[in-house]
Amino acid sequence: MSHPGAKLGQYTLHERINSGGMSEIWLATRDDGSQVAVRLMLNNSPFAFADRKRFVTGCETLKACQDNLYIISYIEHGKIGGELALVMEYVEGENLKLLMGAADPVLTENLAQVLIDFATALEVIHDRGFMHLDVKPENVLLTRNSRLRLIDFDLAQPIPNPPRKLDRHSGTPAYMAPEQLQRQPVDQHADIWAWGVSAYELLTLRKPFPGETPDQVLNHQVNRREFLRPRDINGDIPADLERIILRCLTVDIGQRHHLMSVVVHELRQALYI
Repeated sequence: MSHPGAKLGQYTLHERINSGGMSEIWLATRDDGSQVAVRLMLNNSPFAFADRKRFVTGCETLKACQDNLYIISYIEHGKIGGELALVMEYVEGENLKLLMGAADPVLTENLAQVLIDFATALEVIHDRGFMHLDVKPENVLLTRNSRLRLIDFDLAQPIPNPPRKLDRHSGTPAYMAPEQLQRQPVDQHADIWAWGVSAYELLTLRKPFPGETPDQVLNHQVNRREFLRPRDINGDIPADLERIILRCLTVDIGQRHHLMSVVVHELRQALYI
């Protein structure tokens, strides 16, 4: 088990800053004194084939999606000091879920730009030929000077053509598109849906399709008996912004936005940015 002061190659671990089911993230310094974030896989069993493949695939996808603006910066990955690790830039900030819960002014005062930057991050990923498949406020970091970084590429996959069924049913149900929840073929439209759910939540502080189980979420998505339009909750939301979000949340994929680049373009027009 890793601990403060542990040495992994040229990196010295200092403080555990996050921990999940498959990995933990440490603040570390390189031998040259610069700060980095080191993500370590927790299950080191030689038989953890699925976890290891998922971890490495996420690392390789992050490496392929670099743009220096909206994606967490990749440094290296592989066996480092005997540990399977991913080294990234260290970002001093919080995720959008925490900032939203605290009504943090860094988020509320920059919300229009955050929505555009969030969409642009997905545009970058899609342009590189990948879909993220775990889009949600928790996977977006925002610094104190409102710089945005999309993180966590563990579920990312190449965009299939034509759409195809996923091998695994993973993700966060509240942000998953109807086609995902119904185990139907998916492509980048699933990320566009998830951005729409996230934008709705950031603007209204509630989820558009609540539910404790995937079936409950799907029922709300399809039937929409209790669905409220964003402006029904927050009348200050521009009508054009609501229109963009509602199109992202169209169950019929044929009626949903097809490209994040179009979403970004329409957002800039709607928000005058």
